[in-house]
Amino acid sequence: MQKVEIDATNQSLGRLASRIAVVLRGKHIAGYKPNVLPNVEVSIFNLKKVKFTGNKLKGKMYHRYSGYHSGIKSRTLGEWWAKSPGEVLKHSVYRMLPKNRTRDKIIRNLKVVQ
Repeated sequence: MQKVEIDATNQSLGRLASRIAVVLRGKHIAGYKPNVLPNVEVSIFNLKKVKFTGNKLKGKMYHRYSGYHSGIKSRTLGEWWAKSPGEVLKHSVYRMLPKNRTRDKIIRNLKVVQ
């Protein structure tokens, strides 16, 4: 298993997430095949030092809907980041992976080291 370590200091969240998604899929390997799961594990360090541009911490909203009447719950990026920065990163990377059966298997190889 190939292990890749990424330092998140002074990187923006979106660019970091897209770089992680490419590495998790194995596209940096010469023998890349889209139908084969890669043996790559990505570890992220210094996640608390990620930078945010603009007013994203106050203005960016995440919504969840339970399915019930008036069951929508919203929170800002700042609230979610203060509670669990690792979950925010995993959510960003998860949505950048291909929408197929391999996505749940690929995201297991992302490790956040606080």
